[in-house]
Amino acid sequence: MKRTKKIVFSLMGVLLLLFFVATIIIPEKLDRKFNTVTLKAPYTVSKKAQELYNTLDFIADMHCDALLWKRDLLKKNEQGSVDIPRMIDANVALQAFTIVTKAPKKMNFDNNTGDTDQITIPYILQRRPIKSWFNLTGRAIAQCNALHNFEKKSDGKFRVITSSSELQKYLSDKKVKKEITAGFLGIEGMHALSGKLENVDKLYDAGVRMMAPVHFFDNKLGGSAHGVSKEGLTDFGKQVIKKMQEKNMIVDVAHSSPQLLNDIFEISTKPVVSSHTGVQGTCETVRNLSDEHLKKIAASGGLISIAMFEPATCNSTVASSAKAIKYCIDLVGADYVALGSDFDGAIEIHTDITGLPLYVEEMLKLGISEVDIRKVMGGNVKNFMLKNLPKQ
Repeated sequence: MKRTKKIVFSLMGVLLLLFFVATIIIPEKLDRKFNTVTLKAPYTVSKKAQELYNTLDFIADMHCDALLWKRDLLKKNEQGSVDIPRMIDANVALQAFTIVTKAPKKMNFDNNTGDTDQITIPYILQRRPIKSWFNLTGRAIAQCNALHNFEKKSDGKFRVITSSSELQKYLSDKKVKKEITAGFLGIEGMHALSGKLENVDKLYDAGVRMMAPVHFFDNKLGGSAHGVSKEGLTDFGKQVIKKMQEKNMIVDVAHSSPQLLNDIFEISTKPVVSSHTGVQGTCETVRNLSDEHLKKIAASGGLISIAMFEPATCNSTVASSAKAIKYCIDLVGADYVALGSDFDGAIEIHTDITGLPLYVEEMLKLGISEVDIRKVMGGNVKNFMLKNLPKQ
């Protein structure tokens, strides 16, 4: 009997040791495997492009999934595209940190269900809080808390922005102290609400200021562009959109089916954004926005944030994203166009965040004016956030 107990305890010890080792090795390997770049740093651009980039007073990006990965954002990392030191190196003023809580296995761009989830095991191996392992709202809040913890440990170099007054204070401080940066929190797919309207309040209280109804599968709010039904907003979805806009939370239409987009525009009372997108005019895929929907976003006073990966731009080059930017400027005007990379979104990105000067260079090549480049690189995001974030 004693020998049996000894064997059992020994096996348990070995299993715990193996689990501990797995939590160290596997999360970093997954990060390195999925978050790759086409062009690796360091990046060089023409003197004219670099000089213009150096004079940009506000550089911003509307989409990044770095919080999904077990990465210390306070350190400069070899893997992935975003961390706080690289944000400072690139003079990025504001980065949207968007939260993924569920992703189907064998994910594709055309037809996915929410029956499976490939995030659960990585979440456990990352040693996230146990209450977040099998609860989507818990997963979202855990990622919110992670960003707030980076802020606390950053020695004042990083801030989480939740209101226009905070943004205004940050802008004043950044004029004096250049080497600071900031982020704000978004949700990619409101299955993170776990089907409960009151969780809008919970996520708001955790700092979330932007949410997209769907991601890669249909949920209780409506149909994804990559789901099965391709349906519009449900009654629950309408309740959520209304509640969000009452709280001055930004509605993000990325990944929405065309009918869902139409329904959102029908009931929306405030500007909406697409945090990361391509356009049908330069890359005709189910992922991208039609001219009709681009015009509706602009008419709402919103933002069209151009992505930086091949499935959104039909090419794995910076020039392909610049081409989409130019298309939008020609269609709706420069005041509604922004950057929406999808950094660290488990996909190959054109460059990491320090490669943003390359986008200035490609826009110059296309004849986009310096005034419009300043708007696209961050000026539009700054103005939008000052107008549309909660005041306090």
